Amino acid sequence: MSKYTTGEIAKLCGVTVRTVQYYDTRGVLVPSELTEGGRRLYSEEDLQKMKIICFLRGLDFSIDNIAVLFKEENPDKVIALLIEQQEQTLRREIDERQKKLATLSEVSDYLKGINNFSVESIGDIARVMENKKKLRKVRIIMLSIGIPLEIAEVGTFIIGISQGFWIPFIIAMVLLIIFAVILSKYYYDNIAYICPECHKVFRSSFRKIFFANHTPNTRKLACPHCNKKSFCVETYNEGVEVSA
Repeated sequence: MSKYTTGEIAKLCGVTVRTVQYYDTRGVLVPSELTEGGRRLYSEEDLQKMKIICFLRGLDFSIDNIAVLFKEENPDKVIALLIEQQEQTLRREIDERQKKLATLSEVSDYLKGINNFSVESIGDIARVMENKKKLRKVRIIMLSIGIPLEIAEVGTFIIGISQGFWIPFIIAMVLLIIFAVILSKYYYDNIAYICPECHKVFRSSFRKIFFANHTPNTRKLACPHCNKKSFCVETYNEGVEVSA
């Protein structure tokens, strides 16, 4: 029967000698034989066990769970439970990493709109990320009201063209104008801007915001604190008053 030294079994399994020794100290891969000089020797069965350990470690199973598995009389039930738990853990980790990746992508987009980046800019980005959910809620509310009104406008216009009956279209237009005013006011009350120059949060008049050049996440405004005009980052308004 073949016997393997620590170095040989490490090479066959693609790990370091120290890793094999560590598994010995943890009791998951105890050598089947020790020479008189204290040299570890592993059997063919030990080699297969080591390959199983490496496979499970490759799936991020912990040493403790692997040790429990080898000690069980009915390992099939244990491995099924461990696989289920590990799958749930990995799915959570994937979800967390995807969220972090999405955040990094958003940060990258914000950085493209900042001309003079500084350490304080990181604080601006953190503020925007923190208020992202609140800002998204504002936009969802606006879309949930605005889209049905747009559909109603188009539908009643088609009815007017095809049937010559324009009363529904007129009603839809009146409602659209009323809700456009309400939604604009709602949006204006819940939005503030971060100056990329002095990093202060401010609000401008509705007229200035309405006519300002803008991107999906920024608007070119003059900061009332430093008086510099630049593309300011949009964020949720947390009680900031309109600057004079």
